[in-house]
Amino acid sequence: MATNFLVHEKIWFDKFKYDEAERKFYEQMNGPVAGSSRQENGASVILRDIARARENIQKSLAGSSGPGASGGPSGDHSELAIRIASLEVENQSLRGVVQDLQQAVSELEARLSVLEKSSPTHRAAAPQTQHVSPMRQAEPPPRKAATAAEDDEDDAIDLFGSDEEEDKEAARLREERLRQYAEKKAKKPALVAKSSILLDVKPWDDETDMAQLEACVRSIQLDGLTWGGSKLVPVGYGIRKLQIQCVVEDDKVGTDLLEEEITKFEEHVQSVDIAAFNKI
Repeated sequence: MATNFLVHEKIWFDKFKYDEAERKFYEQMNGPVAGSSRQENGASVILRDIARARENIQKSLAGSSGPGASGGPSGDHSELAIRIASLEVENQSLRGVVQDLQQAVSELEARLSVLEKSSPTHRAAAPQTQHVSPMRQAEPPPRKAATAAEDDEDDAIDLFGSDEEEDKEAARLREERLRQYAEKKAKKPALVAKSSILLDVKPWDDETDMAQLEACVRSIQLDGLTWGGSKLVPVGYGIRKLQIQCVVEDDKVGTDLLEEEITKFEEHVQSVDIAAFNKI
């Protein structure tokens, strides 16, 4: 599409001739100017080069669009046209970036000038510490001299009798409260430490009567011992073990005593193990 557009594009290839004629006309009217004539000559040369390049590009594109013009110099001209188009796009993007940078710099300069102007006016003055002198205590008024009669009356008053009575009353109340607390503490039942034990009782073989074994274990009656639930757990080769729960008081029944009492039934019990031990 780009090649077809450039083929049908109308370019003023003779513009440099008209520019040159216009320049000569103004030179004849106003006289030649050295600096401006040089600049115009340079500009006219650049314009001529650009016009020639466009003319070559258009010719190359026209030749490449015809039959049998795919190779040779036409390929180079098409590549040159693509490069020029890409350079123009890049030039436009660079111009946009430069404009954005210039705008950002101008904004920063404006902000900096505003900050420089406003900084001396907004300086916070350091608060001055005020030294406050401590208040002088008001001196009591001078005591008037007491008469001899007033001194005698003061001596006659017992200032310490009431304090002694109050101390005796406070001591009596304290002793009464201590006695009530001791009686209340004596009536309160003491906490009993208990433990929950899960025992594994293993028989000799698979021919052992497990019901009889459990009856033997439950026949053990001790102060502080309470038997709980039980079940038979398979071990292997048809052998099952008795797993039984019990609650004991720590001060009265120990695990060693339980194992010793259960292992007395040698005909049924092979060994006793503690599977779980929890404080209650």
